[in-house]
Amino acid sequence: MGQTKLSGIEVCVFDAYGTLFDVSSVARGAQDALGDHWQGLSDLWRSKQLQYTWLRGLAGHHANFWQVTGDALDFALTTLKIDQPGLHERLMKLYLSIDAYPEVPATLQKLKDAGLKTAILSNGSPAMLNAAVDNAKLGKMLDAVLSVESVGVFKPHPDVYRLAASHFAVPAEKICFLSSNAWDAFSAKAFGFRVLWCNRFGQAGEHIPELPDGEIETLSSLPDWLLSQDTGQ
Repeated sequence: MGQTKLSGIEVCVFDAYGTLFDVSSVARGAQDALGDHWQGLSDLWRSKQLQYTWLRGLAGHHANFWQVTGDALDFALTTLKIDQPGLHERLMKLYLSIDAYPEVPATLQKLKDAGLKTAILSNGSPAMLNAAVDNAKLGKMLDAVLSVESVGVFKPHPDVYRLAASHFAVPAEKICFLSSNAWDAFSAKAFGFRVLWCNRFGQAGEHIPELPDGEIETLSSLPDWLLSQDTGQ
């Protein structure tokens, strides 16, 4: 554990939704209204949300992630025949107070204490990301919150990953990128980042370029990949 496994890293960049923030916590927060349907709604909502980002990117029909998220929710509610007044608005509001995974604050603090820079790089709109960061009280642990709105296209377009390298003015190989979304982790590696895939749910790897540098189950093991036990870095 004391041996550095990824050397030369200066910046840790995190995907937001599914990596730092628990997407399922949104529908779970309305379980009183959704009952046993909350998990099915959560899964379909997330799946369609991502599909819409890819379809919009390919078609050149960009809209911010708040609109995409709302459109995906409408699709999921209609598909599952859930028709409750005010439920759409309630779920969208809950998205702004999405829960962080329990290990996130301590992990970010360890990285900051060791002198590494930290950032979010996300499809989320600035307003969505700022609300989530504020709700989880992560602001002091992050050097930047970067949204795809700066480039007007969603992941996995290379321009999105380039945002982080440009912001910190470092080569891509000095950035360690973390995502629990396999497609995101593999695509970030193809861009040139060092990448650890946070495979929270034991998913199979993708068959797209290119293999991440490593795989972890939660972010709590990230410091062991980057920091020396003896010196703290």
